[in-house]
Order: sequence, then C-alpha cells, then structure tokens
Amino acid sequence: MEKFITHDGIAVPLARTNVNTDDIIPARFLKSVRRTGFGISLFANWRYLEDGSTPDPNFVLNQPGYEDASILVAGENFGCGSSREHAPWALREYGFRCIIAPGFADIFHNNCFNSSILPIVLASSEVDALLGSLEPGASTLHIDLPEQSVTTGDGSTFRFEIDPFKKNSVMEGLDNIGWSLSHKDEILAYEKRRRQEVPWLFP
Repeated sequence: MEKFITHDGIAVPLARTNVNTDDIIPARFLKSVRRTGFGISLFANWRYLEDGSTPDPNFVLNQPGYEDASILVAGENFGCGSSREHAPWALREYGFRCIIAPGFADIFHNNCFNSSILPIVLASSEVDALLGSLEPGASTLHIDLPEQSVTTGDGSTFRFEIDPFKKNSVMEGLDNIGWSLSHKDEILAYEKRRRQEVPWLFP
C-alpha cells in the first residue's frame, strides 16, 4: 500500500451531506472483489447523464480545473449507508488521496485507511471555510500527516486529530493485513511457544 506522509493536491468541493456509499459507487457496478476497475464508475449517477457515459457538465468533477483533483472536501456524514470497500477503492482509483469532512461513517472511515486514503475530520466551520474558498484548478492544499495539518494556498492552517495507530499505519503504508505481517516473526515465535506450553491445542 502506498505510504502517505505529505500531499499537495487540487481540492474539489462536494458540498453535500450524507453522501452514501451507493452515491460513491452504485451497487450495479459491484461485480468484482478486486480493487481495480471502479474509478470510472465513481459517482456514476452524478457524473454521467442518463445514457450512462456522457459526462454531466453540472457535476463538479466534470468542471474545468478539477480534472486532476486529489483532495475531496465534503459535507457531514460522508460514506454513510451500506458497508462496501468498493467505495474507497473507487475514490482511490480515481485519484483521491485525501477526503476532508466534518464527519464520516465509521466503517467507511476505517476502510479508507486500508485503501491508502487519508480521511481528515475538521470542524464544520473549518470545512465550510474551505468549501467557500476553493476555486477550480487554483486551490491546492498541503496535507502534512506528521504535523496533522491542512494548509491552504493563503497560508491558513487547520489542525486535525487522528488515532496514533492509524496514523503510523498510513505513514508506513500498511493496511491491517500488512501490519499483521510486519509482526510475522513475533507471531511465529508465540505459536511455537504455545505449542510447547499447551500441545493438546495443536492436534
């Protein structure tokens, strides 16, 4: 998994609350358990017109200046709805490295960390300030994970909190499986010791 230390990217505003996982990646596209192939269907019901392939010019991701956006600034309760890892997979494949919102659905929030996406929670007033300041193609944000800060182009800085374990895992580029494997020698040593202590548990 790709490490996240710092990131500079164009930020795109998605000023909607309660964006659910079916909004992020509609259920009709969930035909694989592989991590790839979902970026083209990200926000499909909003990105495309009724024919399913023509970009809707009114949707923010289709507007000039946001083509290379890698930071999404959204409203409260982003990622709510049904649990599906495909949602962060689609966001990551599209190119997003960071999502900033006043709050996330818990499962989606945890899935982001396993998909090399940094979800940042800021106060509603701070997110509103960011949403109001973003201009197409001109608003680059600097994300500094070690410093736990978001800095705008005009130098305004917002601090955010993050669980220390999740912070370290993202900085090391480890999802839950990768973190477990990083302790492989300790796990094997424990199993060897337990086999000697309680051999009847290991037929």
